[in-house]
Amino acid sequence: MTASDVLPATPRLGEPAPDFEAETTQGILRLEDFQGSWLVLFSHPADFTPVCASELVAFAGVRGKLKSLGCELLGLSVDSVFSHIAWVRSLEDKFGVTIDFPLIADVTGEMARRYGMRMSAESPNEPVRMTYVIDDRQVVRAFMAYPMTTGRDVGEIVRLVTALQTTDAHGVATPAGWKPGEPVLAPPPRTQAMAAERATAVGAAGPDWYYRTKETS
Repeated sequence: MTASDVLPATPRLGEPAPDFEAETTQGILRLEDFQGSWLVLFSHPADFTPVCASELVAFAGVRGKLKSLGCELLGLSVDSVFSHIAWVRSLEDKFGVTIDFPLIADVTGEMARRYGMRMSAESPNEPVRMTYVIDDRQVVRAFMAYPMTTGRDVGEIVRLVTALQTTDAHGVATPAGWKPGEPVLAPPPRTQAMAAERATAVGAAGPDWYYRTKETS
């Protein structure tokens, strides 16, 4: 194995997102172009393939919801920009959807390597189905990887963005399966005094001192 065969580590939670400048279906875009907005960056293995087509159609369906959260969408594969354009036109014609978010033409695979999107056990050349949530400070807040055979649940991605924004806005955590409008969790107490206060607080909701729920409205 040569040094060029070694793939970089996946960017870690809480770290700055790796910088990029890339050709897309909407012109040259850079990470800095998304400063002040949240960003869902996702990779797909290849244009004109069935699982990838189902995902782009699904992402188009939640595009409006993400925009209402101040979140942009950006796709990536190693196909050329000409292939992307032809595929988008085909999806719009055959599925009746508008793909109005850009797709990166990462023909050298450099950006996929930088973001840890290539996993040789899945494919030596194509990226896996990687998704990054990058916040408005351009910090990596979440990531997930799916194999090439399994399409993502884009509703979960919307839920994830909403949960992260709720955490930022209210200083809380969200329980398993949380949905907007449901109670959130108070941060766990970090001292004995805080635990005692939680245990005796008037009107505190939850089964025990370490598990207290609250409303965000």
